[in-house]
Amino acid sequence: MFVKDVMNNKIVSIDSNETIESASKKYRDYKIGCLLVTDREDVVGIVTERDFIERTICKGIDPKTTKIKEIMSSVIVTINSDDTIGDALDTLKKNKIKKLPVISDDRLVGIITISDIAYSRSNIRKFLEKKN
Repeated sequence: MFVKDVMNNKIVSIDSNETIESASKKYRDYKIGCLLVTDREDVVGIVTERDFIERTICKGIDPKTTKIKEIMSSVIVTINSDDTIGDALDTLKKNKIKKLPVISDDRLVGIITISDIAYSRSNIRKFLEKKN
């Protein structure tokens, strides 16, 4: 089974110059676990719920004036949509992350999380049974 079979193609992003307050509203409105940070059309970072807690709330940063680019993680680990679920699990484990942006033809097409993989477990089992 491939990443493209399990990934979520509904991507929620935020411009790097928007405020943390704007990001908080997106989290609330879309009920998501991370935001992909963009600068024009390029993905330049990712902000997770953990980033919010550790880099804003715990440090007393003003969410109305601080830009999202000041708290984002700028090192982005990605995976190709044609890679296997095993590859995705290996990448998540190796990098100690839970969310992985998915690329196809040098373009962001989705995101896969450890939760997506867990929810699809029964489908993966069926896929493997058909293979054997």
